[in-house]
Amino acid sequence: MTTALRTLAAILPATMLTGIVLITVEFETRLGRETQAAVARKTRRVTDAVVTGYVREIGTTLASVAGGPRFPYTFDVADDRTLNAFALPGGPVWVHRGALAAARSEAEVAGILAHEIAHIAERHAAEQISTRVVTSLGLSLLSALLGNGFSATTTQVAAEALAGGVLLKFSRDDERQADAAGAAMMRKAGWDPRGLIGFLEVLRAQAKRDPSSVEVFFSTHPAPEDRIAALRAMSPNTSRATRDTGKFAQVSSRVKPRS
Repeated sequence: MTTALRTLAAILPATMLTGIVLITVEFETRLGRETQAAVARKTRRVTDAVVTGYVREIGTTLASVAGGPRFPYTFDVADDRTLNAFALPGGPVWVHRGALAAARSEAEVAGILAHEIAHIAERHAAEQISTRVVTSLGLSLLSALLGNGFSATTTQVAAEALAGGVLLKFSRDDERQADAAGAAMMRKAGWDPRGLIGFLEVLRAQAKRDPSSVEVFFSTHPAPEDRIAALRAMSPNTSRATRDTGKFAQVSSRVKPRS
């Protein structure tokens, strides 16, 4: 970080620092490892190798064409019936079994993962952490940045934000950016970007049938209506793109609840 940026961070209000990232990729990656370990300790994972391997394969393919830093992406499936997915700083992505069960095609699964990868690639959590650090420290930020306290302070601020679920709730601008970047990622990787639209439509329908199953999703994501309209405008018909495969049908049968 340059001296000019340190000085700027120290004298400007946090509202003017939106979009400025004060933490390094290395710090964000370390924070991601620590956060992933904490989430893994309290989250029951799906252990079916067919399901986890399928999600990892799609996620890794998408991440290979994502922009931004080369984060060490990981992909886990939470054994949770609700429809949700989330990204942690620095690379970890989680998708709920309920989201996989509700998806109607492989393109929809790819859409879920692409959106979350995009949050990481665009460093949305790092921006949130930076803004919260500035808000917490105010004019004392300069001395903290110049001393040894920055890393410890940032870790504390980030931990508090994660504990409260703050870093799982992105702004509407972040969500729109993740949708656009996710759709572009899908096109590059060969999946039909309309799969993300399809899954948002699934969420909208599910909210009417079983509101409790999407309660967690809507607590950290905006309603899908505006997102669907924007994605339709940027996702032309791509007839050659992949919408479905035999692998999806196999995985779908394994994650759906037994009657």
